[in-house]
Amino acid sequence: MSEYLVAVILGIVQGLTEFLPVSSTGHLIITSSLLGVGGQRIDTFEVVIQFGSILAVVFLYWPRFWGLLLPKPGVRFAGIRGLYLLFLTCLPASLLGLFARDIIKGYLFNPSCVAAAWVVGACLMLLVEAKKGRIRCTTLDEITPKMALGIGCCQCFALWPGFSRSASTIMGGMLLGANRSLAVEYSFIAAVPIMVAATGFDLFKSAAFLTSADLPFFLVGSLVSFLAALIAVKAFTGLVTRISLRPFAAYRLALAPLVYWYFS
Repeated sequence: MSEYLVAVILGIVQGLTEFLPVSSTGHLIITSSLLGVGGQRIDTFEVVIQFGSILAVVFLYWPRFWGLLLPKPGVRFAGIRGLYLLFLTCLPASLLGLFARDIIKGYLFNPSCVAAAWVVGACLMLLVEAKKGRIRCTTLDEITPKMALGIGCCQCFALWPGFSRSASTIMGGMLLGANRSLAVEYSFIAAVPIMVAATGFDLFKSAAFLTSADLPFFLVGSLVSFLAALIAVKAFTGLVTRISLRPFAAYRLALAPLVYWYFS
């Protein structure tokens, strides 16, 4: 199979699944296994194309990110306060990931663990939809430091490949009083700093495996990831007010046994 076709397929998978509560990492692990590709080069490629997804969110939410640098009067999720909230959200998973990275990479990056994470995450999504608390926040400006830190603690589940950073952030927000639309919006924005940190760290560790010959391959994957993420974020934002997390939980529960059976 052409390596550029591989780049397009993996770029589509990364872009479409990064911000949906289904786990891009899990889908990339499964897709790479099905395509029969792997090794350090593909691992590095999967890290690099995440920047395409990150840029898609920055592009779509540019006014919010710009407001973090140049706040407007009356906007609370902006400036120092906005940056502080994002810092609190990113802190728990960043610290845990820093110390547990080698264990996670060594033992959890396989289809069986992904299938298990899909099941556990799906069950928790159904539980959250059934037991979500009273809605106290409907806009980003209403997010408190306590809520931001609580969402960050929930994000630690995302270190388990297949669980989904998006799912853990959305569920955390809903449990702590955000309505579903706000939880989804915050999951998009909070993804950027933690993904930049995690992706940058992984890329630094993998720098020795990069060559100039890889550049076209990586650029194709990143561009496709960017375009696919634009579509996914716009579509998910439009759907979230009309549907719950239950269809995504059902998808995960349906896919998990198939993956476990195929790769066992």
